[in-house]
Amino acid sequence: MNTLKLEIKNKKGLKLQAYLELPANRKPNNFAIFAHCFSCNSNFTAVKNITRSLAKHGFGVLRFDFTGLGKSEGEFAESHFSANVEDLLAVNEYLTKQYQAPTLLIGHSLGGAAVIVAASKLKNIKAVATIGAPATVNHVTHLFSHAIEEVAEKGEVEVRIGGRPFKINNDFVADFSKTDLPSITKKLRKPLLVMHAPFDKIVGIENAHEIYHNAIHPKSFISLDDADHLLSSSSDSLYVGNMIGAWVEKYFDKQENKMLQTEGEQLVAHLNILEDNFTTSIQTKKHSFIADEPGSVGGDDFGPSPYEYLNAGLAACTAMTLKLYAQRKKWDLQEVFVYISHSKKHSDDLNIEVESPKYLDLIDKKLSFIGNLDAKQKQRLKEIASRCPVHRTLQNDVIIETAIIK
Repeated sequence: MNTLKLEIKNKKGLKLQAYLELPANRKPNNFAIFAHCFSCNSNFTAVKNITRSLAKHGFGVLRFDFTGLGKSEGEFAESHFSANVEDLLAVNEYLTKQYQAPTLLIGHSLGGAAVIVAASKLKNIKAVATIGAPATVNHVTHLFSHAIEEVAEKGEVEVRIGGRPFKINNDFVADFSKTDLPSITKKLRKPLLVMHAPFDKIVGIENAHEIYHNAIHPKSFISLDDADHLLSSSSDSLYVGNMIGAWVEKYFDKQENKMLQTEGEQLVAHLNILEDNFTTSIQTKKHSFIADEPGSVGGDDFGPSPYEYLNAGLAACTAMTLKLYAQRKKWDLQEVFVYISHSKKHSDDLNIEVESPKYLDLIDKKLSFIGNLDAKQKQRLKEIASRCPVHRTLQNDVIIETAIIK
């Protein structure tokens, strides 16, 4: 798993939910921060596609929910533009202290305006990319312009933005007129990539023209042909991520994002005995994970133990096999839980007859089904659970050939 779930406190002490996307080897060359669009959140498919594409270019990318949005604390009325910028500064500080100072900011829609302002305040940011961004901050007020007079009268009202209800107040509305984005853009003096769809119906293409015109070289523009404002098509968001990754190489020192090589095998495990204790890096062609031992046996407990990975393989294979079988039978299996434990038990305790009494490996597998299933169906699923490929492998005579290659 190359996505880490984080909680970051902003200036007001509110917890922002965040996710850090890492390259397959979990060792980024550079870090970036992604700012989502107005009233969106960090779990939008487009956001995940862009950040994960950048991770393939060697970046560690932190995506997060602004105050009052997604699963971050606070109210939407507190998520005005200035608060968005403050959230970006808080996330930048967190990354700098916990990992490494980020060097790239990416923002979508109003998030694009926010990253331009944040970049003007952060010396560590070397480049900025915007996607469908407005040229002025108060552009977004058209989404709730029908309620501005009512806000002035009542102080707080509920509006619908993107089909969802949000409460806004006078401070929220007034804040969008406080920032002179064109002036800030002219003074940015950092490489800027402007990406925009020519037929964007939410933020017109003229905004891209104005941002590009205001910016000082080096600056670049990429047209997102046939895309909509929210990058609803996965092909568009993946394209955006890959293009940002290629563009930014011009402005960063070239680094090779080294990964463990599997040498033609399915995976490789590596333990640096001089630097690590039992912590072992495992790499497949596309995925990276960590194995360790618990503290009770002298490990650092940075990852599952080898036997826990063995159990995990059996549990995952069992769950997948049951899904396929139930789908083929058109049974109402909605969820399946597979509980696995490994232990050593003596053959006498297990009432198993063997030529010479001895300790045997025992794997306990317990199943729990969610769905409209009768007792007969559940019993059949139990039988099928013993037929998954990994289960059969563990019960077969297994031959392991070991060779030295260096």
